[in-house]
Amino acid sequence: MDKEGRDCKYADLKDQIAIRRSMLIAYSGGVDSALLAGVAKEVLGERAHCVYLDSPLVPRSALREAQRISHDLGLSLEIIRQPVPPDVIRENPPDRCYHCKKRDAQVLKRRAHELGISSVADGVNCSDMDEHRPGIIASTEEGILHPFIDAGITKVDIRKIARERGYDFWDKPSDACLSSRIPYGEEITDKRLHMIEEAEAYLHSRGFHQVRVRLHCDTARIEVDPEDIPAVVAMRNEIVGEFKKLGFLYIALDLEGYRSGSMDEVL
Repeated sequence: MDKEGRDCKYADLKDQIAIRRSMLIAYSGGVDSALLAGVAKEVLGERAHCVYLDSPLVPRSALREAQRISHDLGLSLEIIRQPVPPDVIRENPPDRCYHCKKRDAQVLKRRAHELGISSVADGVNCSDMDEHRPGIIASTEEGILHPFIDAGITKVDIRKIARERGYDFWDKPSDACLSSRIPYGEEITDKRLHMIEEAEAYLHSRGFHQVRVRLHCDTARIEVDPEDIPAVVAMRNEIVGEFKKLGFLYIALDLEGYRSGSMDEVL
């Protein structure tokens, strides 16, 4: 889509936000929610408030980056610590995200009510509708708004709009909670989450931009952008050594490269 088309969508987005008069944004620090938060602040001023739901499923690096972006944008940000996920989430069924987002939505709605804020919105966009996202169903059932969908905005639109507005997070890698690295049906444990978080942090520290470490029993399956695969192979010995220190028995490289929601391919 050309810039004129994006400008129309962007104007529609601002209208969608303005009619709500006040808005609580489910903020993760990703490019989607960060752009929504920035636009909401521009349109609503102090009547826009962001809430970050922190939990054991969230990498510490993601929280720090979310705080940095919030500071740079001058957002009103509140961090709410979520308790240990209940058994229905730790058991990791295919509809895990439904139960997680259902709980999150209720927390956000309760906080919005306490603050006298009229609506709660998230950064779900049109591109998300093409993937396995049971969490969107749960959020919609709870009345969470999806302004990007209402304005017909895709992930590509979001990145281009963010870039055109000068936001430095426009090319931020896609992220997701750590549980998305564990196959459905395999229990989500603190140990597994820690192993995944540390492994991905190590790869990021070695210069890899888009990274996933999928955990299959004792095997780490590394996903990076296809163009980065030769660099991973060149660092093979170093990566194997670091991953084995973290507790992985086997380390594999996915030759297909990074793709969002690769764990959903079994469904």
